[in-house]
Amino acid sequence: MTANVAVETTPEVPLWNDPARSLTDRVSALIEAMTPEEKIAQLYGVWVGASNEGGDVAPHQHDMEEAVDLDALLPIGLGQLTRPFGTAPVDPALGALSLMRTQARIVSENRFGIPAVAHEECLAGFAAWGATAYPVPLSWGATFDPDLVRRMALAIGRDMRAVGVHQGLAPVLDVVRDARWGRVEETIGEDPYLVGTIGTAYVRGLEDAGVVATLKHFVGYSASRAGRNLAPSSVGPRERADVLLPPFEMAIREGGARSVMHAYTDIDGMPAAADEDLLTGLLRDTWGFDGTVVADYFGIAFLKTLHGIAADWAGAAGAALRAGVDVELPTVKTFGAPLVEAVADGRLPEAVIDRALRRVLTQKAALGLLDPDWDPVPPALDGVDPDDPVALRGSIDLDGPENRELARTVAEEAVVLLSNDGTLPLERPRRIALVGPNADEATAVLGCYSFPQHIGVHHPENPVGIELPTLRDTLAAEFPDAEFTHVRGTGVDDGDVFGIPEAVRAAHDADVVVAVLGDRAGLFGRGTSGEGCDVESLALPGAQQQLLDALLDTRKPVVTVLLAGRPYALGRAVAESAAIVQSFFPGEEGTAAIAGVLSGRTSPTGRLPVSVPRGAGAQPTTYLGARLAHASEVSNIDPTPAFGFGHGLTYTTFAWSDLTVDTEEAPTDGGFELELTVRNTGERHGTEVVQLYLHDPVASVVQPVQRLVGYTRVPLAPGEGRRLRVTVPADLASFTGRDGHRVVEPGDLELRLAASSTDPLLTATVTLTGPERRVDHTRRLHAAFVQEAAAEA
Repeated sequence: MTANVAVETTPEVPLWNDPARSLTDRVSALIEAMTPEEKIAQLYGVWVGASNEGGDVAPHQHDMEEAVDLDALLPIGLGQLTRPFGTAPVDPALGALSLMRTQARIVSENRFGIPAVAHEECLAGFAAWGATAYPVPLSWGATFDPDLVRRMALAIGRDMRAVGVHQGLAPVLDVVRDARWGRVEETIGEDPYLVGTIGTAYVRGLEDAGVVATLKHFVGYSASRAGRNLAPSSVGPRERADVLLPPFEMAIREGGARSVMHAYTDIDGMPAAADEDLLTGLLRDTWGFDGTVVADYFGIAFLKTLHGIAADWAGAAGAALRAGVDVELPTVKTFGAPLVEAVADGRLPEAVIDRALRRVLTQKAALGLLDPDWDPVPPALDGVDPDDPVALRGSIDLDGPENRELARTVAEEAVVLLSNDGTLPLERPRRIALVGPNADEATAVLGCYSFPQHIGVHHPENPVGIELPTLRDTLAAEFPDAEFTHVRGTGVDDGDVFGIPEAVRAAHDADVVVAVLGDRAGLFGRGTSGEGCDVESLALPGAQQQLLDALLDTRKPVVTVLLAGRPYALGRAVAESAAIVQSFFPGEEGTAAIAGVLSGRTSPTGRLPVSVPRGAGAQPTTYLGARLAHASEVSNIDPTPAFGFGHGLTYTTFAWSDLTVDTEEAPTDGGFELELTVRNTGERHGTEVVQLYLHDPVASVVQPVQRLVGYTRVPLAPGEGRRLRVTVPADLASFTGRDGHRVVEPGDLELRLAASSTDPLLTATVTLTGPERRVDHTRRLHAAFVQEAAAEA
């Protein structure tokens, strides 16, 4: 195989390196000049680990793949470097030096001088040793604060770009359908509008920092049967269109995401990695996405090994490329020799390779990687001596004061106060019994994709790399005059009950009991939450419910604190705990945030991004149920949640009043304008989260009883009021109709202004008139909220 190299160049700068030319011309010229082997080399990555001495990266040997010989690969080029910082603990400065030297080597060894794209995980912060561990995405959802999440993502992205990383594998836009799924902690919540708005904000922050955001997992991964990881998904076309796809639509249209990762799962027998209708027909032809589609790790090989739709590696590669997958990750497998042979013998047209290559090279050109003045030196190493690695060690701080302050703010806004009988905030307690497996566990605040839990656990000889105060530490600082008795009681999931009597004795001797329960994040069964850590029921792991019940039996006030990755049924504690505080893996500043809520130093503002079940086995746990999914007289199972989606208490009270509607009728291409007043009637500053739900009483197809279509945070001083004006376009009432197209139907609607999905406070009954109207992905997606000062009460 030979390439046609008769392309326009100048002696000084080849056309593809000329930034004065259009991206299209540059990429076309480069493709024309490349051999098939060189083309294919741009379509895969190699999993590497940066050197802790600053030398070249070393290939990472994963137990699912054969060893990779970089010396053999680099002369034809390399598309991606997989997780140079996120594979083993490495000092950030020396990791940046290692990546820099490797990029220089990659450029020097391929004849076009094309660098690799370096990608990393960033689900809860940059997954690198010593980088800030932010709250997990489920906590982002609990903030109901897109702008704060955007600022967090911007900080994460800046840290990544500073050390030479180009692409981040986040956010996860899967909508929770079954809380038994282990990866719930990685999601933003159970409502597509919340997931879409928060996820889009994260995309904007990452992209504004110059990092390519990767949306995952496209699509249906979270809808697996029985909540099992990497299981088939039983999803109909309407659920896919109205629940699972909207967050991706929003993040592409409004966030500018430049990459999408296909899901592992199959829907109705079609694996996402081989679904041309999904990856090309919908994503590109309909939505207009022009970025890259990357494989979830090993996902293309799974077409042969797990899905059984390909007979060999070449068949798997061809199926993925035809569908629209552009890049094989994490390392070369099917896109290597098998793909080269398939092109050589005519089984796969070279034009299919060129289509994927054009997208990859266009993205590299947009990142500046084809420019003649591209420099492998990352911003963090600009002006330093690369020949003195000893002096470099410790010179890059990825967990500085600004990061920690931002992590604290996110954690504070994400704490959800589920119940409170007046015990909180604690008033100078003299004796506190601190009980439970997560009370004195530093890593209890971290999710499974945080560096310490994802990678650090395999390297116990290395320090954690960041400060992780336990809740015991922060409570001692928060209540310096209190006497603490700490008793573990039981482990997270060991089932040990022998420590419960000691915990009961400590409770009897205390003024208040703080029971700290929940999860341990891990992967593939090494934790109770995380990838591959699915559960059969939503009961607290191990003997924790037994411990909690024993503490409640003492009749002492029990404040239940949950550090978890999913919602759990809490049994008697729902009614009998003095207070319940829910925190979803709140990151390195999480215990300080919780301590502040317990003391009253901060007022809780978080709202539930997922419903908390009343029973451990009641399904579904999502509030997005049709009428048949709710409690009825013909079933003995009541799925009504203990605490519904959007629920959260504060330390003050609010009054909602004076609802007005501009008109009670509007055409199907119009909308409505509502106004209401929200006032803080308590004695403390507080933030109310005004949520707008839509109820469609009669539709041509079954609809959820209600669904979130808008929200806003309203911070108010004592006595202060705000007048809110809410513009609600008719497009928000659209759904997928009987013919498979999205429509807005005429008829009555209820617009419920609510403090949660279970607490509607003001309702406007309105009517859409005129003909049924078809809409598409360009429809209006948001209700607009405007806040003004309200007149004195």
